[in-house]
Amino acid sequence: MQASLDPRVFLVVVDETEEHGVAVRYAARRAQHTGGRIAFLYVIEPSDLQHWIAIEELAREERREAAEQLMERLCDEVAPIAGSVPIVYIREGRPRDELLALIAEEPSISILVLAAGIGPEGPGPLIAYLTGKPAARLRIPITIVPGGLSVEEIDALS
Repeated sequence: MQASLDPRVFLVVVDETEEHGVAVRYAARRAQHTGGRIAFLYVIEPSDLQHWIAIEELAREERREAAEQLMERLCDEVAPIAGSVPIVYIREGRPRDELLALIAEEPSISILVLAAGIGPEGPGPLIAYLTGKPAARLRIPITIVPGGLSVEEIDALS
């Protein structure tokens, strides 16, 4: 199949922030309207317990299980909207490193969708990083959705 006939894939980085749901909804609606697909990336960050190997291993297993449960729930919510089951990526490492590696490895990913943080900390570390020098190296566009949008506002925009 030619790349031009492949569906557009909207990649959403899923984390524990309140605003990630805004990015998920926006990407689902865009996929619905364009015949695209959604991909979720969840990155399990290394803990500070690495000197306690047994405890670190248990903590890693618990984080992975929590990530898998979150992905399963999101897939169940999004599939009826987007029209297909999302692609799921769960990786371990630093979020920005894993995100850039995934984009480089997966040519089907065509758009990155992130939601801007709604707190006083600013838009979030990934957005701050990706809108700096690394932006010029990306091969795909980034859509930044305001994190405070309501479902109705997201649906109207998408």
